[in-house]
Amino acid sequence: MEPLSWAEILGRMFLQFTPVWVALVLTFAVSLIFKRRLGLYGKLFDSTIGMIGFALVMFWVFTGVFGAMNMIVTHDALAQIPAMKNKPPGFPVSGAEEGTYPYYLLGGDNLARDVFSRMIKGSWVVVQIAPLATLFAFMVGITLGLPAGYYGGKLDTLLSFLANLILAFPVILLFYLLVTPEIIATGIPNYMATFLFVFPLIFVTILLNSRFHTQPSLRTPLMIGVLGLLGWLYLSLISEVGSKVHVIPGFADLFDVPSGILVVFVSVVFVNSPTVFRIVRGLALDIKTRDYVAAAQTRGEGPWYIMLWEILPNARGPLIVDFCLRIGYTTILLGTLGFFGLGLPPESPDWGSTINDGRKLLSIYLHPAIVPALSLLSLVLGLNLLADGLREESLRD
Repeated sequence: MEPLSWAEILGRMFLQFTPVWVALVLTFAVSLIFKRRLGLYGKLFDSTIGMIGFALVMFWVFTGVFGAMNMIVTHDALAQIPAMKNKPPGFPVSGAEEGTYPYYLLGGDNLARDVFSRMIKGSWVVVQIAPLATLFAFMVGITLGLPAGYYGGKLDTLLSFLANLILAFPVILLFYLLVTPEIIATGIPNYMATFLFVFPLIFVTILLNSRFHTQPSLRTPLMIGVLGLLGWLYLSLISEVGSKVHVIPGFADLFDVPSGILVVFVSVVFVNSPTVFRIVRGLALDIKTRDYVAAAQTRGEGPWYIMLWEILPNARGPLIVDFCLRIGYTTILLGTLGFFGLGLPPESPDWGSTINDGRKLLSIYLHPAIVPALSLLSLVLGLNLLADGLREESLRD
């Protein structure tokens, strides 16, 4: 078989992404039909920049999801075909068996793995970790930032000092410290996960209690059910057989998070939380002086009710924008960690590791490093454009 031309490569890639195109069309069609009922998300579709950013982000989200289901990939991301080492894009697979995709669409890397399939699988790593790690960081930052800004005084001074102490460390140095084998052996990342991952439980507990404190007959069973499920998820997340934190038996563990992934997750949450804390604290300091907060205090509402149901909803605009931007920062951090070989396994298809593998022969073979680099660039660009669109629409609200 002859190598494919670039037009043929692009055509075949377009066909491989068919599930993604279908999902994007359906998402946009439903969103545009019901956009007037969807609040800020619906208003996003009035912004050209926001729509472009949303399309880029959702492209990679759907790519990661369908890639994890093996609906897009052409080869096993870890499989090696020795004859395909450093082959250019569109090169036919030598001796391909029946049922095997006959081409490496984006070429082979220096270990003879399919660059296209590794790009797809790498997007799933980002889609799993970046939004969840950012969400956990927001849970920590909101839970601590609201009382710091609302109460002020010694509590604010103490929490601000701790946040500034963490922010004083260079990020990469902090990652190096957290992911070194010696630190992992002490169990410090596991203990940090146990502490940091409890904040969503605290947040949900306070949220439900403040909202339904006048309806105990509804509040109690609701909290038992919700916290029981979240508690099980929390224990499954932090518990790992053979680690320093093993609190539930294996049969009750809903999922097994690889130690490398857990360390990266904890590191990202730990680094992002102080910044979110400072943003939330600043917003709370400003909003608590508004008239509607004074009206809630006059009605006799409790402090946490005011913080969560008066202050937080009115701070949602800046927080949503920062959430999108922070996912982009987290994506870059994940790429940086993978590039330096920190935390994630060496064979991981994440984009940072793939760029690091490809840079060794970058002067001779461009494609192994350029493909994941452009993927990372497009996702972060999409998140930034999405944040710009949301900011633009939130200012009009």
